[in-house]
Amino acid sequence: MSEYQLLTILAAFAFLYSLVASRLERTPISGPVLYLFAGFVCGASGLQLIHAEFDGDGLKRLAEFTLALVLFTDSATANLSVLRRVKDLPVRLLLVGLPLTILAGFVVGCLFVGQLTLVEIALLATMLAPTDAALGQAVVTNEDVPASVRESLNVESGLNDGICVPVLLGFLALATGEASGRETLWLAIELPIREIGIGAAVGATLGLAGSYAIKACGKRGWIGGSWNQVPVAALAMLCFALSQRLDGSGFIGAFVGGLVFGGSTNTLKDKEAVLNGAEGAGNVLSLLTWFTFGAVVFDRSLEALSWQVVVYAVLSLTLVRMLPVFVSLHGAPVRRDTKLFLGWFGPRGLASVVFVVMVMADQLPGNDTMVAVVTWTVTLSVIVHGLSAEPLATMYGKLVRDRDGEV
Repeated sequence: MSEYQLLTILAAFAFLYSLVASRLERTPISGPVLYLFAGFVCGASGLQLIHAEFDGDGLKRLAEFTLALVLFTDSATANLSVLRRVKDLPVRLLLVGLPLTILAGFVVGCLFVGQLTLVEIALLATMLAPTDAALGQAVVTNEDVPASVRESLNVESGLNDGICVPVLLGFLALATGEASGRETLWLAIELPIREIGIGAAVGATLGLAGSYAIKACGKRGWIGGSWNQVPVAALAMLCFALSQRLDGSGFIGAFVGGLVFGGSTNTLKDKEAVLNGAEGAGNVLSLLTWFTFGAVVFDRSLEALSWQVVVYAVLSLTLVRMLPVFVSLHGAPVRRDTKLFLGWFGPRGLASVVFVVMVMADQLPGNDTMVAVVTWTVTLSVIVHGLSAEPLATMYGKLVRDRDGEV
């Protein structure tokens, strides 16, 4: 198909959606649900307006850039005073809940996708372990939800994908025969330290330097008008790209960069103005990512659909996520409904898309099955988490208010 035809469709959909976006944000229908559905309708199984071949590298880059922007802007708006007070919750979710989620996903995979090798099942469990900051945005920005819960979910989704990257790379090296079991064990120790350490160092340095530069130039009137929209988006990409270039985790770099930037620009008069440009860019990239995913990847996964794939997807979003959350929060001063809320809102999205594209590039024997499971899990998550975000957040907020704010 002509590249101009594809551009015409994408531009027309982006224009039409932008006209009603604010109104739709007040309904249970989330943006990603519409993006995904519109892409599918325009794809080969729908109106056949898009006949694009799957470009794994292109989709990976698009999803990476989108995720980096979302991570940076979400963490830049984090309430650090609340985060300091509830830091025990995200620490439990990341250090206990995340490994248990991978383990639970592995066990479920052995039961329902036994045609995969054990290493491929471990890859699948790792791909679906991280939660998505973009899909969870409707919850973490909803003021009906207590700030402590919102910040815990925000930090968890911001860091778990970066933590999963070295784990995924270790399993991938083992699956492709590039490393022995002993070498993979060493990678499992060395990669997280290197990637997380480099990403955090780059993000902290650039976030601090960037905030200082923006404040200094803003006071002198050197930044103004439409240029207010540029620096933060560029800084987010710089944190991501430099972290990746130095063999660190770009996602950790983007999240930590946003966290430091947000914390050091609390006195910036026009902080919201400089963040708006990056948030707008993230919204546009998100639209393009989910539209492409719906038009190309989702359509391909229809051929590999089976009851085992559906069962794994359902369990991945429920038992595999919720049980580790309950275990990790055992003994924490939070009520059962809060644990249920934290467990349910673990949407899968952009990180899983990036991971599955990384795995596809190595042409493993179980690629078709892994792609189908990840695709249907993400698709189901986009729908059920998108539709349930606003009503459940409002309901949970009312429960907390009725007991005088106790979570």
